[in-house]
Amino acid sequence: MTVPDALIAAVPILQAPMAGVSTPAMAAAVNAAGGLGGIALGANTPALAGDMLAELRARTDRPFNVNLFVHAPPRIDRAREAAWCEALSPTFATFGAEPPEALRPVYPSFREDDAMLALLVEARPAWVSFHFGLPAPAQVTALKQAGCRLLASVTSLAEAQAAERAGMDAVIAQGYEAGGHRGVFDPDAPDDWLGTLALTRLLVTQTTLPVIAAGGIMDGAGVSAALALGAVAAQLGTAFIACPESAADAAYRATLMGEGAAHTVMTRAISGRPARCLPNRFTTLAEALAAPIPDYPVAYDAGKALNAAARGRGEYGYGAQWAGQGAPLARAMPAAALVATIAGEIRR
Repeated sequence: MTVPDALIAAVPILQAPMAGVSTPAMAAAVNAAGGLGGIALGANTPALAGDMLAELRARTDRPFNVNLFVHAPPRIDRAREAAWCEALSPTFATFGAEPPEALRPVYPSFREDDAMLALLVEARPAWVSFHFGLPAPAQVTALKQAGCRLLASVTSLAEAQAAERAGMDAVIAQGYEAGGHRGVFDPDAPDDWLGTLALTRLLVTQTTLPVIAAGGIMDGAGVSAALALGAVAAQLGTAFIACPESAADAAYRATLMGEGAAHTVMTRAISGRPARCLPNRFTTLAEALAAPIPDYPVAYDAGKALNAAARGRGEYGYGAQWAGQGAPLARAMPAAALVATIAGEIRR
């Protein structure tokens, strides 16, 4: 197994490119400390993505990772969407608001976004990573011709084998412990819920691609365990949420540091796809709703609207407060200090 040169860093850590949390400042700080920083572009327009790339380039001259969403186009079902909005309507009403009249996908899949592809081909980031699936063959060719190395999140051996066939340079083995959206290619297919350690070892022994372990890893002991299993590095997301460079708001940080961190839940209700979240008012509400949930990211339109209505009345418990099962191990310190601390733990 050959580790691509661009992945070799002083510290075998990738900072997860988390939409709504990771920032150019965070990625640059991780780079400066010897890790590989990353930013999430999938939820942004090409114009905003271009601004983020420019800011990150101004902060670091080292390689970094940018992440895109490659979900299947959602099935538009107006009856199901109307029923979902009706189910949420009483909660909206408590904040003096109403659900959107019609739900819409809040952002496109990268597979349909020619403008984003053009931006990346011009910007030529060292790494481009994909979540929820794989880019089209023509996109793979264009990015590789631009000099980009390609990463894909996978949750099973079958997905890793598909990534290998598609020309990915490495895979991120996302265990069921991981925070945020589960990267399954098909959210409606059976899911074996493989944990990080089992999945990492499975992919190391049964594929030829370098494997990056992700899910529940918060410190040097976790990184060392992944390396011992044959991973070339570990990707950490939840570990960076409490850093000052994070875009997480005060309520998100307080919830992360609270008792709920030990009781994360997997829910589809917020966005339409399974995602691991800190328990909050939205996850509690989801347990009581019987209406079928619209496809991702159509359902996210309602989720974001409800969060905005609640925040307007001072309630912050309806946000997407993603976190993995290692959340109780979170440490609030600058991103560079966190990388240095983990590096010391690995050495010990």
